[in-house]
Amino acid sequence: MKLYGIKNCDTVRKAKKWLEANNIEHTFVDFRVDGLTQADIEAWLEHTSWETLFNKRSTSFRGLTDEQKADIDQAKAIALMLEHPTLIKRPVLAMADGVMVGFKEADYQGALL
Repeated sequence: MKLYGIKNCDTVRKAKKWLEANNIEHTFVDFRVDGLTQADIEAWLEHTSWETLFNKRSTSFRGLTDEQKADIDQAKAIALMLEHPTLIKRPVLAMADGVMVGFKEADYQGALL
């Protein structure tokens, strides 16, 4: 199980703390430091939609040009997320049988305990 995010994100910290408190073994991947591949994103998209993964409410999204924001489809979203990993809604918890995007304690509890 891998938890993807950035270390200074409050939501990622909450998810990490919850996993540790519940003794759930995981590896943390900081995609700013460790990087991210197209294969990672495509694997997540087998279990969730690009619309769920792509954070249009982020500061990073607001910083994009109008041209970059226009006509976003899955291919363009993947390219933008690779170029600007902070466009990814955090955290992403990748498990053997799926992914969870974002952190809600009740969702984690239901899926992992």
